[in-house]
Amino acid sequence: MNKTILIEWDKKYIWHPFTQMKNWLDDEPTIFIEGRDCFLKDIDGKWYLDGVSSLWVNIHGHRRQEIDEALKSQIDKLAHSTLLGACNEPSIVLAKKIADLLTENGVPLTKIFYSDNGSTAVEIAMKIAYQYWINQGIKGKDTFVSLKEAYHGDTIGAVSVGGVELFHEVYKPLLNKSIQAPAPYCYRCELNHTYPACELGCLNEMEKIIAQNQEKVIAVIVEPLVQCAGGIIVWPEGYLKGLRELCNKYNILLIADEVATGFGRTGKMFACEHEKVSPDIICLSKGITNGYMPLAITAVNEKIFNAFIGELEEKKTFYHGHSYTGNPLACAAALANLEIFEKEKTVEKLLPKIELLKNKLLEIAQLPYVGDVRQKGMIAGVEIVKDKKNKESFPYFEQTGWKIVKSARKYGVWLRPLGDVIVIMPPLVISEENLERLLEVIKGCIIGLNY
Repeated sequence: MNKTILIEWDKKYIWHPFTQMKNWLDDEPTIFIEGRDCFLKDIDGKWYLDGVSSLWVNIHGHRRQEIDEALKSQIDKLAHSTLLGACNEPSIVLAKKIADLLTENGVPLTKIFYSDNGSTAVEIAMKIAYQYWINQGIKGKDTFVSLKEAYHGDTIGAVSVGGVELFHEVYKPLLNKSIQAPAPYCYRCELNHTYPACELGCLNEMEKIIAQNQEKVIAVIVEPLVQCAGGIIVWPEGYLKGLRELCNKYNILLIADEVATGFGRTGKMFACEHEKVSPDIICLSKGITNGYMPLAITAVNEKIFNAFIGELEEKKTFYHGHSYTGNPLACAAALANLEIFEKEKTVEKLLPKIELLKNKLLEIAQLPYVGDVRQKGMIAGVEIVKDKKNKESFPYFEQTGWKIVKSARKYGVWLRPLGDVIVIMPPLVISEENLERLLEVIKGCIIGLNY
């Protein structure tokens, strides 16, 4: 279709997410029309290396034949049927697959509840956690504990446990009860700790909050190891394990939001594996279908599931569901995606790429405007600062992060920053050659900052 008409219609009809539309209407947007491997092609025929996996969802590259064929095969049978009072084959097979995968990787959560995105997975987790206590006759628990700079989605429940002020501050009058503990953000620790004391200090603060509010705390909800949308905040070693021990000590549920960190992103299939932690509830989405279809999972352990089993008159049923719960097409895409993980040993092959990323980040860390580099597996963030010595940020209105990524686009690299943190999260199957190119472009664009 004609590019000019498409841009006109886009600006006239579409309200883009996380976008100041005044700026959008003043610029010429990029329109993608094709994807292949780790690249995207725009309407003018220019190819871009996808440095953020199309918002962290693409694991095995665009247009994977195996997933294409799985969808074509499924659509010839059944596109959708409800899970309310019925079943469908792909959702059953996928549920077993996910339960087995979690258990094999040290996270024995075997009861699978389907939804269609990360926010809904978190909403389900919160409602399950709340009703778990009610079903046991325990009342008075009405508060969640989360972390500052946390991001768990954009629906009201998820925003209630979010801690990114830029995103969440305006909605405070609408929110549920929650208490926020300091994030283990070692570079900008609000408690003035330095690594490794940051881990211990932040855990001490968390314990104070839990101990003081034990009777009303439903659960602690966190993004294990990496708080992605908060600025790629990578936790110090031991914090996650210590948090699990605190929840055990005070009989509090632990919810792991692995929407962004799951499916190999941290160098293991699930982030919780790194410290051999099993949460009570886990939320999964993004990489589960390789970005082909919307799908999310909230998985719980047998203890929680059993608290919902009872006679009808006991009213222990979990009254929650979605029209597209367990959609057969999405489940078929997820099954094909998981088969690629097994066939190509995706996670096992990551180590050389993780080392390459680490070494190139060490070079980038030396640049004058780079305050901090943070990495866990194939997730990395480069924090840009005005004054390296004093960690002084650039003024928000200068949009320094955006200047860098727009410069990178001129060189055929597609990125999206989080404020002045440059996010690096390419597809896991990116070649070492393309990964090196991605990092060299980022390095060059930071060097080229005009200040």
